[in-house]
Amino acid sequence: MAFEADKREWNEIYAFFKILADGVLYSGDSKMKRDENSLYPISFVQREEHDGTRKYIIDGDYIHIIGDNIDKRVKKEKFSDVASSILYALKSTSESEITSPDGVEEFLDEVAIFDLAAKTEDRTDFHIAIYSQEAPLIGFCVRSKIGGLLPLLDGGRTANFKFEQSGVKFASPTVNKINAFGEEDDVLGRMMMIERLGGVLKYNDVADKVFKSNLSMIDLHFPRMLAEMLRVMQLDGITKIPELVEAIKRINPLKIKDELIEKHSYYEYKMKQFLMALAFGMRPAKIFRGVDSAIGAYIFVDGNGDLVMYTRSDKERTEEFLYNNTRFERSSTEKDKYGYLERENNIFYFKLNLKIGFVKR
Repeated sequence: MAFEADKREWNEIYAFFKILADGVLYSGDSKMKRDENSLYPISFVQREEHDGTRKYIIDGDYIHIIGDNIDKRVKKEKFSDVASSILYALKSTSESEITSPDGVEEFLDEVAIFDLAAKTEDRTDFHIAIYSQEAPLIGFCVRSKIGGLLPLLDGGRTANFKFEQSGVKFASPTVNKINAFGEEDDVLGRMMMIERLGGVLKYNDVADKVFKSNLSMIDLHFPRMLAEMLRVMQLDGITKIPELVEAIKRINPLKIKDELIEKHSYYEYKMKQFLMALAFGMRPAKIFRGVDSAIGAYIFVDGNGDLVMYTRSDKERTEEFLYNNTRFERSSTEKDKYGYLERENNIFYFKLNLKIGFVKR
């Protein structure tokens, strides 16, 4: 009997089967394209299954599956065929839920896989040993353009930035009028109305103390830089991170010397540090000590189903990829509670939310 699962789950099992079928992974370039000169042979993939940890060892034309309750060899071409069927299903519909293609459920039964998404607590999808079975395992996380890329930073109330409203002291009816302006998501409209009425929004703080401390690990003044980028995104409609950084270089919110901006690429450097921290450990509501998470690499599935990888150890390549392929996004004003004037200790604040996703090109 056929079953349904969402695209995220299908993408994970597709990537898993594709790796086993190909037996190799390629590094990606700054545009998420395969670098043909950067090929890595896979020794085995380790995945958490319903009955414990299993190894999927690539052995010639076979995949040798070893676990507590299984020890069998399955032809590699079977993994290839099933991966192709899943890819076809992923590309054939815009629906979020996909019914299992013909033959896929039978193959999953054959290899005793009951969960399309591995059950892990460290946010990895599986671990891979490159070159040899003695090689250290690297924790991988799968992201896919087929069905939408999960964000790098998914907003949330802890990712709000506070701007103090000054310039003019608004009476309560004026505040109510501002907050009632436009549609719910018309943050720009309310910001412009505050300005028209003589108000000024000046960066004050990060709403959440833990996130502020995490950002300060990048630089004590980094929260101010992000706040100005959020302002530029709303006022000028710029979302891509390289373009936002160029705007920040002109504004220079930290008032640093031109030599540091141009010769040392200060703002680019700080943003790359932040993106790497997000990719490999930092979360808004969890104390960040600069220690990387269990995720050591990412696999990206492009629109054609090709896989490329970016690893923590290949720092320069991964930084360039993240920097050139991420953007600021607008989250739900209702869910994340921002975009309105709010009174706190007799002072009005206006919050903006930080959400970072991947470009869709």
